[in-house]
Amino acid sequence: MGRISSWDWEIGQKTVVDSLSPLQEHEWQEEPYVSPDGETLAAIVKAGDEEFTVRTNNEVWESTFEKLWFLRYSPDGRLTVLAQQDMEWAVAIDGEAWGDFNEYQWETKFSADGSSIAAMTKNDNTYCVTLNGTPWDTYFENANQYALSANGTRTAAVVQVVSLGQADIEGFKKGIYSVAVDGNVWDSVYVNLWTPTFSPDASRVAAQARVGIYDYTIAVDNKPWAKTFNQVWEPVFHPGGTSVAAPVRVAGKWGVAQDGEILWTPKYAQCLYLQYPANGQKLWAVVATGYGKFTACCDNVAWSSTFPIVTDLVVSPDGNRAGIIGSEHNKNFRIVVDNNAWAGTYDMAWPVVFSADSKNCAAMVEKGGKFHVLINGKPFEKSFDRAWSPVFSEDGSKVLIRAIDNNSYVRIVADVAKY
Repeated sequence: MGRISSWDWEIGQKTVVDSLSPLQEHEWQEEPYVSPDGETLAAIVKAGDEEFTVRTNNEVWESTFEKLWFLRYSPDGRLTVLAQQDMEWAVAIDGEAWGDFNEYQWETKFSADGSSIAAMTKNDNTYCVTLNGTPWDTYFENANQYALSANGTRTAAVVQVVSLGQADIEGFKKGIYSVAVDGNVWDSVYVNLWTPTFSPDASRVAAQARVGIYDYTIAVDNKPWAKTFNQVWEPVFHPGGTSVAAPVRVAGKWGVAQDGEILWTPKYAQCLYLQYPANGQKLWAVVATGYGKFTACCDNVAWSSTFPIVTDLVVSPDGNRAGIIGSEHNKNFRIVVDNNAWAGTYDMAWPVVFSADSKNCAAMVEKGGKFHVLINGKPFEKSFDRAWSPVFSEDGSKVLIRAIDNNSYVRIVADVAKY
């Protein structure tokens, strides 16, 4: 049994925090975050003159800092925040600084199980990635687009390895970027690189590569594909780790290439967000079948339902189902599952969540300042002042709702069979 099985799954509502008003000793309180299991609500609070700390339910950390921001829970329930002390920054975990303080740190990321934590780090105007409190041995004059492998063992980033003078266009054309994996740089340089992506076992890395002014391809472990394209988007490894696929643009149309060879013949106005399920048996994407006609696509077969904008493709664990958010230029958001739009349009919507067995799905939406949880397309019996994405029990029979109701934080377990 996994981590979620140990949570409290008794059906019903529990009030975790009676009042979300700032505690008496605090000047003010920032927006709250909730733990994955729903048992703790946390918020950054101002405890005094240039003193900040974190409230967890009705208690506070003993430690205080000059500044705090980017409060986040890791998947394993640890509470992290970026903390400043003596004009230097570090990641604080459950109130304790993680590793050394630095000139700056930002963009905290977590491994899938939460056991590893990474962040970008700046010292002496140079940059690297820090993993579990330990920075790379090598710093670079520029590092960005960093990635943490799903298993939490490795990190990678696009790094600048050739210095440029102002307006040195010719130098830029020769290539100044490479990829550093755990601080070790690929041998070759590129005009541009984007989105380093790890294979599932973290043994390989692929990235979008600009190899000429007008030529783009995918580089895998520093080896560019033999063919170049008008444009490419983020690559994805097959779960087996043996092949790499990416959206590619040829003669104005988008398709998919695998290991440099065309897999989906280019016929779309756009193609992006490739996803394999864990079994690797299908390949999903978001495509545009025409101008302003976006939808989901599985194995080169697009859904018939199209929208001006589509975001947040989520594929079910078994790979047979998917959900997207369709909208009309930042209004009238809709949840679309299996090519069917759920009833209602909303001011905002969040990604679909599937149960582990892929049979059930839920999503959070907001309309008129009220948050709603939809379970298999049907709304939960009450709305909330604020909510977080629902979580299914391991067997999919129950769903956890974490919400703010009338200035109280409540934790609700609902029976999925009613929906």
